[in-house]
Amino acid sequence: MSNTSPRPEYVLTLSCADRLGIVHAVAGFLAERGCNIVDSQQFSDRLDGGFFMRVHVQAESEQTTLDDLQVGFAPIGATFGMDWQVRDLGVRQRLLVLVSKQDHCLNDLMYRCRVGAIPADIAAVVSNHPDAGPMVEKTGLPFHHLPVTADTKQAQEQAILDLVSAQRVDLVVLARYMQVLSHDLCEKLVGRAINIHHSFLPSFKGARPYHQAYERGVKLIGATAHYVTEVLDEGPIIEQEVARVDHTLTPAKLAAVGRDLECLALARAVTWHLEHRVILNGMRTVIFR
Repeated sequence: MSNTSPRPEYVLTLSCADRLGIVHAVAGFLAERGCNIVDSQQFSDRLDGGFFMRVHVQAESEQTTLDDLQVGFAPIGATFGMDWQVRDLGVRQRLLVLVSKQDHCLNDLMYRCRVGAIPADIAAVVSNHPDAGPMVEKTGLPFHHLPVTADTKQAQEQAILDLVSAQRVDLVVLARYMQVLSHDLCEKLVGRAINIHHSFLPSFKGARPYHQAYERGVKLIGATAHYVTEVLDEGPIIEQEVARVDHTLTPAKLAAVGRDLECLALARAVTWHLEHRVILNGMRTVIFR
């Protein structure tokens, strides 16, 4: 039996203005640092002139550390004006899940994390209602009931931020959390919070959207996962899932199909974010699947 430790693996992501020599510089740097490229994807936006790249590498030596790569790549990043990150794939990330009364997305996330389909650990679950508590506590995960009113919103959001800090949370997931986050909280979680909602918006706003869709006889329903911004449900889209429906589906059956779509779209978005496959391009995203 071999005692050889697994060689470290890293992901480099970058975006910048497209110009000659970027790929050559990146590949040359990685070769000099003894990193074997496992997978590399790139995209040149010919309309906006942007360049985006994701490179997954395996270091040939354990002596090649995250710090070495970050320090060494900095001059290249500066030369090309890059927005870049190098991340260690060996570091398991931590999630904080926010939920209200509907718990289907939460339940799906807990299962996927438990079986390894989502490469992360749920640090805790927060809800403004007590409904999901028994289900969460049965799994052994911490559950925090943080009620919110207009008068307590600021304190409740500070409690969420305290959990993010104390639990070393990498990503906040709004798994059908039916509260609008404040400007301050959105700013502090920019690029680190993902939301899910039905894709009827903006057509069917407010309560009972599936009943509204039924009354209009829709033929296509869906779900949208996106980064959270202070503009409600309009952050950069990461993933959308759709299903065709017809006149035989009641509002309850439409809602059941919608719940499945929400779970799937959210799980994909969270997974791609955790695997560093999502790069922001203004209000759009580049997804390297």
